[in-house]
Amino acid sequence: METQIERIRKMEKILDEATASLMGLNREVERYKALQEKICELEAYYTEGLWKKDFEDDEAGKLPRDLKRGVLSEDGIYDFLDLRDTVMAKMAEVAQCRR
Repeated sequence: METQIERIRKMEKILDEATASLMGLNREVERYKALQEKICELEAYYTEGLWKKDFEDDEAGKLPRDLKRGVLSEDGIYDFLDLRDTVMAKMAEVAQCRR
């Protein structure tokens, strides 16, 4: 059986770990939040057809060969948006303790 001192030490360790984790998460959420307008611009680029035109022009050889084109990969933006949705769902899932 756990003693009072052991229990307090255990809870203190949990508090320290959880606080450090949450502080890191808060920093990352703030960083992501600061990018929100740009992320919405990226999503619109992908969903409103400009991405398709740029992709087709790239396939036709109309763009410079030395142009960084990760954004034109067929899965790059889609995978990012899918990851965003997955992370947001996880955040909603872990928001509260379940008993």
